[in-house]
Amino acid sequence: MHGKTIISALVLVLLLGHQVSGAQTFFGSGGTTNTATSANNVALGYDALYSNTTGIYNTAMGYQALFYNTTGIENTADGFEALVFNTTGNYNTANGWEALFYNTTGNENTANGYGALFHNTTGYNNTAIGGEALASNTTGVVNTAIGYQALNSNTTGSVNTAIGVLALYSNTTGNYNTANGFEALNTNTTGYDNTANGNEALFVNTTGNYNTADGDWALLYNTTGSNNTALGYAAGANLTTGSNNIDIGNQGQYGESGVIRIGTKGTQKSTFIAGISGVTASGGVAVFINSNGKLGTLTSSRRFKKDIHTMGQASDKLLQLRPVTFRYKQAAEDGSHPLQYGLIAEEVAKVYPDLVQYDKVGKPFTIYYHLLTPMLLNELQKEHHQSEVQKEEIAALKTALHKQSVESAALKTELAWLKQSQQQQHIALEKLTALVEASQNRVQPHQSVAMQP
Repeated sequence: MHGKTIISALVLVLLLGHQVSGAQTFFGSGGTTNTATSANNVALGYDALYSNTTGIYNTAMGYQALFYNTTGIENTADGFEALVFNTTGNYNTANGWEALFYNTTGNENTANGYGALFHNTTGYNNTAIGGEALASNTTGVVNTAIGYQALNSNTTGSVNTAIGVLALYSNTTGNYNTANGFEALNTNTTGYDNTANGNEALFVNTTGNYNTADGDWALLYNTTGSNNTALGYAAGANLTTGSNNIDIGNQGQYGESGVIRIGTKGTQKSTFIAGISGVTASGGVAVFINSNGKLGTLTSSRRFKKDIHTMGQASDKLLQLRPVTFRYKQAAEDGSHPLQYGLIAEEVAKVYPDLVQYDKVGKPFTIYYHLLTPMLLNELQKEHHQSEVQKEEIAALKTALHKQSVESAALKTELAWLKQSQQQQHIALEKLTALVEASQNRVQPHQSVAMQP
């Protein structure tokens, strides 16, 4: 509609306008102090280009459009009081009611829409497309606002981009922000280096910095948190003041900082990450996952522990566990059901309940196999200690046996000597007996002769 109006006005100029100083065209009532000569200016409307002196190549269309312009060049003002206060600003384009109204010396600004860049004075290289877009900007530079009241409250903030109705609406002095979507970064005031892509993304952010939100409602309630990254619908929406979070497809948790969340529990069923399987990470530690999906490693340093006690008899019931072979009901990716080795969680729960991880309804889900290692070590040490005691007992028995053997040998030697001595005594006794008998035999005949009459 505006285009047709402008074309019609130009036709009227050509048909009805009058020449001033050879190269200027004015159409409309009202006084003028314009003294420019051969300036190639076009003014259409009451008091349009009223104060122009040496400004050239300006086009003013509308009531008091470019009214105060004196030496500014190559400006275009189309609308009621558009660029009305511009004096020496150059290369500005204002299209709409009071667009770039207060601009004085700002250069290379583009305002298209009712009250767009209304308060801009010396800011330059700004682009505002939409009713009241960048309306409060005064000295901010290199801003782009596309949409009704986009960057509306910006005053001195620079290098901001707002695309969408009410995008970056409350920004005042924040710099290097990018908002793409309805009410994206709407409440931001002084926060800088934020990127919001999606309807109401980073909506409540005020002073948070270096945030990236991609998706409708992403980082919705973040206010002062910084260095957050959210990707997906309502990603990180629960974050408020926490910083250094990464939420992908997850709403995050209130008040947390330095947390990475990927996916939503109960929604995603499987995870595939390339570059892990088959890759050696020497010197690394095992990664564990709890029933809430949290990843982490185990710490073993004394400084992280309390109530430290020797395990003692806690592992006594290990032998009650039943090792089994089994096959999973769900097939592997190739359709096979390979043989597995392990324990049954329900059976373990009856013996060692603390060795079992339970699901959200309290049913046994899996086993903390890594806890079996220190328990097995404790049993091994106990068996080793018992073996050492038995070795000592056996050694003592061997010593005693050796001593008994030595004593037995000595006794055998002594017994042999005694036997030999006894034999010698027996032989001597036999000899003595023989002598006695022989002696007796010699005495008896003599006695017989003496007794005869």
